[in-house]
Amino acid sequence: MKIRKAVFPVAGLGTRVLPATKAMPKEMLTIVDKPLIQYVFDEAKEAGIEHFVFVTGRNKDAIEDHFDLMYELDATLAARGKKAEMEILARDQPAAGAVSFTRQQSPLGLGHAVWCARDIVGDEPFAVVLPDELVLHTPGCLAQMIAAAGKLPEKSNVLAVQEVPADQTHQYGICGVGKRDGRMFEVDGMVEKPAKGTAPSNFSITGRYILQPEIFKILATQERGAGGEIQLTDAMIGLSKTQKFYGVEFEGERHDCGSKSGFLRANIAFGMARPDLREGLREDMRKYLEG
Repeated sequence: MKIRKAVFPVAGLGTRVLPATKAMPKEMLTIVDKPLIQYVFDEAKEAGIEHFVFVTGRNKDAIEDHFDLMYELDATLAARGKKAEMEILARDQPAAGAVSFTRQQSPLGLGHAVWCARDIVGDEPFAVVLPDELVLHTPGCLAQMIAAAGKLPEKSNVLAVQEVPADQTHQYGICGVGKRDGRMFEVDGMVEKPAKGTAPSNFSITGRYILQPEIFKILATQERGAGGEIQLTDAMIGLSKTQKFYGVEFEGERHDCGSKSGFLRANIAFGMARPDLREGLREDMRKYLEG
């Protein structure tokens, strides 16, 4: 099962981190020295993704600009002999034609955002990557999922899953656990934000998916669910009637950067993971705590 394309839903308003996102896309908020969107782009690129599909909305032009050439900046860096900075920009630059953008005109939920990418994805399996969830690990979460998918039958769907405390299952999409093979298991049912005490397990569905293109037909007629939005989980439940879903317990630290506390923790975690920053950050934190 070859996964060539990844869909990045980036049309959300980022209301959980206002006022920072009033005029700036939440995906452009920086973790250390890179915007969120660059981290997930790099994760997808590491996993072998060849075509990157961004589902944007109004006031998201900065995301397109970030993945475009900036001739004035390049010329200025060249004139000043800033070779290291030029190498960083060249490293992060997508290949010509490898990036596509389409718009989600109305905020109708994650399922609707994925459906908006249908014509670009076409009739092939694809990944969905939520940019406000980062996983700190090498290889990345999506690379782990694609490796797992390579062992499965062609028409299989794969979800990144993680255990959460039992008293928090009502906050997540939750999947049931069937036959297990190491860190992968057959998904035995899914439910979006189950009522307290009714969850089939404590495995939450996180922000990484590998889906078959048949999901688009279901999303085209999917009724609104929780929050009055078209929920991707509801469409996956429909698809699970004819295709199997598998959960992969990925390795790594998951950071919900869509929340203020998660965003702060991610900055510390990713900073500490950098050899060029670790000692200075540790010393600064020590002085702060002592002082």
